[in-house]
Amino acid sequence: MKSKYKRILVKLSGEALMGDAQYGISPEVVASIADEIKQIHENGIEIALVIGGGNIFRGLSLYAQGIERVSADQMGMLATIINGIALQQSLEKLKVDTRLMTAISMHDFAEPYIRRRAIRHLEKQRVVICAGGTGSPYFTTDTAAALRAIEIKAQVIVKATKVDGVYDMDPVLYPHAKKYESLSYMDVLNQGLQIMDMTAVSLSKENDLPIIVCDLKQKGTLLKVIQGEHIGTIVC
Repeated sequence: MKSKYKRILVKLSGEALMGDAQYGISPEVVASIADEIKQIHENGIEIALVIGGGNIFRGLSLYAQGIERVSADQMGMLATIINGIALQQSLEKLKVDTRLMTAISMHDFAEPYIRRRAIRHLEKQRVVICAGGTGSPYFTTDTAAALRAIEIKAQVIVKATKVDGVYDMDPVLYPHAKKYESLSYMDVLNQGLQIMDMTAVSLSKENDLPIIVCDLKQKGTLLKVIQGEHIGTIVC
């Protein structure tokens, strides 16, 4: 298979793992995501993933309910590790060699995230799951995704979501919403478009790292992205 990219970082939201449930992890959805990743992996693409935790705990929501911000964010970091374990297990069921790395020391569960070690795993054709966010409060998993992508020298961030791109307004509430085929980083920053948080977009801009927003629910989407098909919305 001809691929446009050699090394990619996929950002998965925690909500993507819920399926139609209100919270938690859907084994069927996780298995489907793992199958998509396997297809890419079998074509020799080096893949790292950063996973959110919003399906279990969302730090900002807990903070709004009165929990101290640092503690709330720490709970959110732990949620991402739970999701990482679930995804690793599904990938290994498919015989995909996987390493779970965390920004928080949890030696009984995962390796500590070390940049050079992560790159070495990728070079050995292992899928690397980066959990625990940045390891620090006040930073989202979007920022963690941009940071890890830059550190491992990924060629693109693929933001896999529940919608097929970026719109000028919520397409669920407004059927006439306009979809953007492409945007500049400054478009996103100036218009306050909710693709990723502003820190993540700024980091991507500074390092000339493209972001592709696409629909994870559509089978084969990730494969089409790495083949260079114009899927979703590209920010560059």
